Amino acid sequence: MTRGITITSAVHFRHGRGRRKVLERGESPATTVEPGSVPHVSRLMALALRLERLVKDGEVADYADLARLGHVTRARVTQIMNLLNLAPDIQEEILFLPRTGKGRDPIRERHLRPIAAVLDWRKQRRMWKALLADQQVTAGSAD
Repeated sequence: MTRGITITSAVHFRHGRGRRKVLERGESPATTVEPGSVPHVSRLMALALRLERLVKDGEVADYADLARLGHVTRARVTQIMNLLNLAPDIQEEILFLPRTGKGRDPIRERHLRPIAAVLDWRKQRRMWKALLADQQVTAGSAD
């Protein structure tokens, strides 16, 4: 079951012609968006976290069920869910990677697969730092 979100905002009207009310358009801080797009790997990380929650809450039976619902293979679901094997601080950095202005994302999921396959978080962190340096990316911060 999907839960909706509620957004609360001040709305101002002015009188238009006759008895008609017209919505005044103002600049809202929530409407300003940084240029560029969210990196694909950041979206996949968020998806993995959401899918894990669906399975834990019992809304979906298992990964095979997720694959059927998402019209993807079980192998692809496994690849996405393997991002959860990364150290929590790496997961956070992935979620807050800087937006991509133009061209390809510097870090792609295939770069993360060998890191996620390592069980030792200290080694994962070394591999992650090497990847960032190699791809010349500065990890975002969660401020």
